[in-house]
Amino acid sequence: MATIGVAIPIAEPYGAELQKYRAEFGDPMASSIPTHVTLMPPTEVADDDLAIVDEHLLAVAARFPSFRIRLRGTATFRPISPVVFVPLAEGISSCEVLQSQVRSGPLDVALRFPYHPHVTVAHDLDKDALDLAYDALSEYDCAFDVAAFSRYEHGADGVWRPQRSFPLAG
Repeated sequence: MATIGVAIPIAEPYGAELQKYRAEFGDPMASSIPTHVTLMPPTEVADDDLAIVDEHLLAVAARFPSFRIRLRGTATFRPISPVVFVPLAEGISSCEVLQSQVRSGPLDVALRFPYHPHVTVAHDLDKDALDLAYDALSEYDCAFDVAAFSRYEHGADGVWRPQRSFPLAG
């Protein structure tokens, strides 16, 4: 079995910048999780089914157009979950439609929470660290075009690594 996820990688230099912030806030997962917007959360898939999954993702990407994401400010899921994130100010509906298409067919998985596209910058930290993250990035603003999404795999070392990119061509 492989544990996979599907996500939109955050374009550079913003991805590295937000990952650096996450590390500075003390998040121990900063170096293990590339900066991204989740389309499908961690899901176990049989190794033999990865080719079927990739065929499905290629088909989704082939019919989905590129779009723009703008990240701006900060928000939190507290008190439900100890997370601070940078929300999308543009591209929300495109992410919602794309994730529903990704999570169909062989990847028809249920979600624990309603889908809410975002970029996590602090997770499972104490209140002071979460407050620092919230305040430090409150004026954050960047925009980039999304031309692809990726399938990631969770390694035995706990690191998420991109395995394949799926260019949007719709």
